[in-house]
Amino acid sequence: MSKTNTHILVTGASRGIGKAIVDSLDPDRVTVVGQSTTGGDGRIAADFSEDGAASHLWQQALDRLDGRIDVLINNAGLFEPNPVTSDDWLESWNRTMTINLTASAELCRLAVLHYQQRETPGRIINIASRAAYRGDSPDHWHYAASKAGMVAMTKTIARAYAKDEILAFAICPGFTMTGMAEEYLESRGGDKLLADIPLGRVAQPEEIAEIARWCALDAPPSMTGAVLDANGASFVR
Repeated sequence: MSKTNTHILVTGASRGIGKAIVDSLDPDRVTVVGQSTTGGDGRIAADFSEDGAASHLWQQALDRLDGRIDVLINNAGLFEPNPVTSDDWLESWNRTMTINLTASAELCRLAVLHYQQRETPGRIINIASRAAYRGDSPDHWHYAASKAGMVAMTKTIARAYAKDEILAFAICPGFTMTGMAEEYLESRGGDKLLADIPLGRVAQPEEIAEIARWCALDAPPSMTGAVLDANGASFVR
């Protein structure tokens, strides 16, 4: 990005990858607004399971950033088990899709319209998952499907709006040492899962954050539409 000070909106900024992304950004180079479900520590509160939350967040972020958002980083996500035998299977499916995919899509749409109306370049970074390509456990159909949708959406945005200097990137981490991943590793037998990662360990949030930071600020425009894997070679395409 060429601007002296880049305005960035990061969702899911209270912990894990989102917090690491915020921490990776140089305050002398960028101004960041973060989102979390309950807010706090300067973050905007927005519950993506509720109608209108994404548009409300976007407007509040614009208000804090003097009417200009240069980069959107969609990181917020839900990772909850949903066994096929569950009585509320469809409800759980819809909740995950709403939070992981629909809210991200709403924010992407608002970002594209914002860049077009201002006739300025802009960037969108979507944090997807290895599950978009490899799939996930039998209890996580919904999670894998939501992340596959995010990847397809990113590619579509990149192809459709490159002419407007609107760039889009997707990042697909494998297991990353966040609260969600720690619980999953424990429930599935950590040693067995680690044996499937040639690197011998899961990713650290700071590693994924560095990829996101680079996409937001330094990646060349010709990379638009790229999907970047970070899974310790546990799934190579």
